[in-house]
Amino acid sequence: MLTISQELVDKMIAHARADHPDEACGVIAGPEGSDTPVRFVPMENAERSPTFYRFDSMEQLRVWREMDDRDEEPVVIYHSHTSTEAYPSRTDVSYASEPNAHYVLVSTREELGEEAEVRSYRIVEGVVTEEEVVILPS
Repeated sequence: MLTISQELVDKMIAHARADHPDEACGVIAGPEGSDTPVRFVPMENAERSPTFYRFDSMEQLRVWREMDDRDEEPVVIYHSHTSTEAYPSRTDVSYASEPNAHYVLVSTREELGEEAEVRSYRIVEGVVTEEEVVILPS
């Protein structure tokens, strides 16, 4: 189960809308071992694509080093889908390399209108398991 504040959910949705029609991506860091998302870190989609995302390797190295220096880990790794449901693609699954992270997908597909679909998954060794998302008031 992912427990996350409304403020952080709103930031992911805002980032997804700002980068639309390209996919947005980033992480939410939290204290090591806490499973608590705290620090929102939007990142650049190096692909600048509406159907695929990839962290810029230099930016990812910098962000992961910063998390190490702050005794943090990537609690949430998020990205958006601009025209499909919030479910991991085969490519998303193949790139999932943080077994302890919650992989959050935000769909901003047209038929949702002003709404956004936010879903969370655990992805471990290619196995996708959807989990409940509990959103706490900010």
